[in-house]
Amino acid sequence: MANKFKVNDKVIIITGKDKGKIGIIKRILNKKRKVILDGLNIVYKHQKSIPSRNIVGGIIKKESYLDISNISHFCDNNKISKIGFVIENNKKLRYLKFNKYKIL
Repeated sequence: MANKFKVNDKVIIITGKDKGKIGIIKRILNKKRKVILDGLNIVYKHQKSIPSRNIVGGIIKKESYLDISNISHFCDNNKISKIGFVIENNKKLRYLKFNKYKIL
């Protein structure tokens, strides 16, 4: 199955603690079907200090992975849209099914 999400796509979270928040995809793990969104799904990690590596300990905030099924593409007119594929000039392009807008 072709991946419908790419880095720098504008998406909305449809389930979970950050439901309704809009973000941009920062990183994708294709095999695990997970994504990291920029500034969303923040978790707290208790980091032990390691002086030999110059790592400072304490409670740090970091972005955690979201399952790819918990996000959806977001149109410019505040609507959620599904993604379709079309072939033009021997290239496979993605488009938003809501308004037929092609995504590059």
